[in-house]
Amino acid sequence: MITGYMYLAAAIFFELCGTTCMKVSEGYKNKLATVLIFVFYGISFSIFPLALQTIDVSIAYAIWSGVGTAAITVIGIYYFKEPATAIKMISIFVVMLGVAGLNLSDKLA
Repeated sequence: MITGYMYLAAAIFFELCGTTCMKVSEGYKNKLATVLIFVFYGISFSIFPLALQTIDVSIAYAIWSGVGTAAITVIGIYYFKEPATAIKMISIFVVMLGVAGLNLSDKLA
């Protein structure tokens, strides 16, 4: 059985693929990467509502944006050789703390 969190993971994966293709497209010069931007985002946005059937939108969106931000930062550092500054790493940690806080907010209320 596919759970809401499995759908969410798939939506995040395809969003990461789309975002990576944005960089690879070189401002829409690379035609294949440009087409894949829309394909991957289309898939991501088609899957995300399935996750929302069982996950609160505030939690799902926080996870989607937080994990997406952290993962695309890692992709940028390792694949595109972007600098891994201390401020960047601390900021990603703060984003992840925010996502964890939102997840805990319902449990602690």
